[in-house]
Amino acid sequence: MRPFTQHTGLILRMNRSDVDTDQIIPKQFLKRIERTGFGRFLFFDWRFLDDGSENPEFELNLPEYAGASILLARRNFGCGSSREHAAWALGDYGFRVIIAPSFGDIFYNNCFKNSMLPIKLDEPTVENLFARTAEHIGYQLLVDLERRTITDQHGLSLSFEMDDFRRHCLLNGLDDIALTLKHEAKITAYESDEKRSAS
Repeated sequence: MRPFTQHTGLILRMNRSDVDTDQIIPKQFLKRIERTGFGRFLFFDWRFLDDGSENPEFELNLPEYAGASILLARRNFGCGSSREHAAWALGDYGFRVIIAPSFGDIFYNNCFKNSMLPIKLDEPTVENLFARTAEHIGYQLLVDLERRTITDQHGLSLSFEMDDFRRHCLLNGLDDIALTLKHEAKITAYESDEKRSAS
């Protein structure tokens, strides 16, 4: 898993509440067995019209958001079913940071397992970020996980809370498998213990 220390990126504004995982990655794409390649199906039902062409009104298709890697959303982002594919699709598309007042619990946990940083900020602060994004063309943020800060080039300076364990895992690129492998020597010693095997 890629470590996350700090990231500077363009913000995409998604002015919607209760965006669920069924919209992030629709069910017809869950049959794929790979963990990669889901980015092209991200927000598929909103992103494309019935004839397969891009919906010119949907956020991801607007030219000013090309290359965006920070997603700014409203409350309860990632609610709904538990599919990890939602995090895979967002990460594969290129998002590294998602900012919202609240998240679906399972989706929130899945972000950390896929090298993405979900940040919870209160609603007035999120509203301020929406306003700043509208005011400044090509608005970018610098997100620093080590310092737990968010800054921009226009005087903004915010701090955010982050669980120490999750922060440690992201900073060091540790997913569940990597955490287990840190104890590989002890596991091997336990499995090769003749006394334990004999019993």
